[in-house]
Amino acid sequence: MTTQSPPPLTLETARDLQRMLGAEIGPGLSERELDAVEARFGFTFSADHRVFLAAGLPHGSRSWPDWRNGNPEDLAGRLSRPVEGVLFDVEHNRFWHPAWSPRPARTSDALQVARSELATVPQLVPLYSHRYLPGTAGESGHPVLSVHQSDIIFYGNDLSDYVRHEFTGRASTLPARATVGFWSYFVNGSPGTDVTAPTPHTPCAVSAQEAVECLRMLALERLIGRQHHPHQLIEAGLTALVLGVETESLPLLAGLCRTDHESAEGLFDQVLAELGLPETLPGDDTDVPWQAARWELVRWWLRLIVNGSLAPGAGGDVITYEGWGALARPRCLQPLVDTVDAYNAWDAVQDRTREQAIVTEAERLLAGPWPPPE
Repeated sequence: MTTQSPPPLTLETARDLQRMLGAEIGPGLSERELDAVEARFGFTFSADHRVFLAAGLPHGSRSWPDWRNGNPEDLAGRLSRPVEGVLFDVEHNRFWHPAWSPRPARTSDALQVARSELATVPQLVPLYSHRYLPGTAGESGHPVLSVHQSDIIFYGNDLSDYVRHEFTGRASTLPARATVGFWSYFVNGSPGTDVTAPTPHTPCAVSAQEAVECLRMLALERLIGRQHHPHQLIEAGLTALVLGVETESLPLLAGLCRTDHESAEGLFDQVLAELGLPETLPGDDTDVPWQAARWELVRWWLRLIVNGSLAPGAGGDVITYEGWGALARPRCLQPLVDTVDAYNAWDAVQDRTREQAIVTEAERLLAGPWPPPE
């Protein structure tokens, strides 16, 4: 994690960002209005969030909270959703934060302890849809989080980075920054999915050709800036070795033990070179960064979703972040993104059929030409 903080947001920069939103922008909230919202609902906006709303109030879509004329019950509900979502996972999915005291045996007692612990955590404040900013007075540079129960996803290094990525497809090269207690646990590697973290898939090859293709896809992921755990490279090498792929360095990669994980990256590079894979990787020759590589990866991630090697929700989030967003939001992927958003939406907490909807949409995309026509 980097300790470098982004510069505080200014009114001029905020107005520039709002031109990217494709939303109606009303007059900004005055200092008096901002103070009144904080007093009414019992929270504080972070400094950047406050400047953003003072520059203009996005509206015209229910995804944008209307802090001026919105339904108070709706706003209060949005504010409570992060905590209520964690409590849902405490009750139904055995979630328990490691910093809490040992989990009581009875669910009702566990909920009581969790509710007490959550009453002390920093408030998350809705920014757009289920994207949230920590609400800490006077502080700037917080990451934007996408929140669905304890599946809490990093969506931007700060507010400016988030807007550029979500609405224009330009991703930051900066790593995620943990800035607040409790919620930083999720950014740093919780049961939730961090879209900037290594893709959480399992090896899926059943032939030597598929094993080589998997190695190539990992190389493509690295090309666009995604990271890998050493064990992912080792597992890919072991899968290839078992399926009959032959190179001089492959047995060395596949045989690495935990204490030798630092050698995985170098041996992976040697295996790629011995297979001639670097020469097959597309170049970066368009206005959209690594456009051809991203389209190849989107197809691979869709295949992983369909064959069960990548959870639909996690895979959909990665495709939204690295595909749809980074490819300047192509219309052909919009139905998938909408399906993923529906899965992540608060009212989908107990509706597991929406996970299958992501798989169905992935199958539809894979059945057509690639890249899909606009």
